[in-house]
Amino acid sequence: MTDSWVNSAEILGSDLPLELSGTGNRRALLMAALREAVRSGRLAPGTRLPPYRSLAADLGLARNTVADAYAELVAEGWLAARQGSGTRVAERAAPVTPVHRPRTPERAARPVHDLVQGQPDPSVFPRTAWLASARRALAAAPDDAFGPGDPHGRPELRRALAGYLARVRGVRAAPERIVLCSGAAHGLRLLAEVVGGPWAAEEYGLPFHRALLASHGVGTRPLGVDADGARVDGLTRHDRAVLLTPAHQFPTGGPLHPTRRAAVVDWARATGGLVVEDDYDGEFRYDRQPVGAVQGLDPEHVALVGSVSKSLSPTLRIGWMVLPQRLVGPVVAAKGEREQFSSATEQLTLADFVESGAYDRQVRRMRQRHRRRRDQLVAALERRAPHVRVTGIAAGLHALVELPPGTERSAVRAAVWQGLAVEGLADYAHPGAGQVERAEGSRDGLVVGYATPAESAYPEALEALCRALPPG
Repeated sequence: MTDSWVNSAEILGSDLPLELSGTGNRRALLMAALREAVRSGRLAPGTRLPPYRSLAADLGLARNTVADAYAELVAEGWLAARQGSGTRVAERAAPVTPVHRPRTPERAARPVHDLVQGQPDPSVFPRTAWLASARRALAAAPDDAFGPGDPHGRPELRRALAGYLARVRGVRAAPERIVLCSGAAHGLRLLAEVVGGPWAAEEYGLPFHRALLASHGVGTRPLGVDADGARVDGLTRHDRAVLLTPAHQFPTGGPLHPTRRAAVVDWARATGGLVVEDDYDGEFRYDRQPVGAVQGLDPEHVALVGSVSKSLSPTLRIGWMVLPQRLVGPVVAAKGEREQFSSATEQLTLADFVESGAYDRQVRRMRQRHRRRRDQLVAALERRAPHVRVTGIAAGLHALVELPPGTERSAVRAAVWQGLAVEGLADYAHPGAGQVERAEGSRDGLVVGYATPAESAYPEALEALCRALPPG
């Protein structure tokens, strides 16, 4: 008998993570997933299942749906329920033998806990409020919303974003300066086509963004990063643009220092270059009010790129660019004659969601949740691994856990054996970063995303992380 229950990932496994969001009978889908978990041996006889309230919260289902599924599986003999003992997998005379897959040194088992950065917990999507906004938006939608889409994006959403970004991020832009896109990556692709290269970029960042730029003929060269953000003194007249994450440098976690914010704007004015401001984590600062966007310093030399991927869901595929006037026409032309990427009805829904105040409420809710998660991470490390430290400001959906020199690779391998998905800082280094002068030498660390795990699974994920860290 186990003393603690399994989590939803162990119940569903990686083969069925999205089936419960389908259009079929939710109770039947959950029952099928549980039967398969028992049949395959993923849930052994005697394994204790989560209380139905906890599993319902993890999966975003009604409590009655999970309770009814448990009751029916008890009646079928798959599960057993006893007062004071909870619900467990029934003891079977001939337990099903699990299928053993060959293990390799690099992947000992399927990850049980996901601490990869950048993914919000899908169970906290504001379904009820979003549905209310969708109903209001569709009822009020003009007829042209159901015709060919304008590549600028719906005017309703551009007006809502202009007001919101001015109020929350200090952005200076009329709705006519905003062009909607399907996310930050789409915005970067369009800017790469219009601006051309070469670009400078922070020595640590998303490899996907660098690859995307390269695929459009735009090479990047690295700028050093320290506790004050990007070393913008390394910019030259040959750089056409610079890609920065000033609010919360990704992934090292520092904000761009005020003197460097001013310096990068001065560089753009002097050279005609463009500052591309990826507003990554701009809304998620926990120790103080977020610092305003660099775009507010000079709207004619800074292009702000943002999305709802972290605050709502990456499946919405809605982002925005706040552009210098000279780039609006070329970017719209690069998109094409019609909107091909973002649904007009979802744009209208988001416009209502913002204007009704529901988006502010969701951001506040997520800010509280993520702050609590980060505090739990810091407390667990202080208790179990005081020789490592969390660096950067209290912000975002991830933290950098700095490790002793030379221990990163072994820590990543140890995490795999602990059933933990987590990435090393080296995964985000620019290929040319070795040529950058560093004040502090090379850095080892783990980029720990704390937003994805369900509430019931997060404490065990932190325990697995602590077990994977190198000894002090």
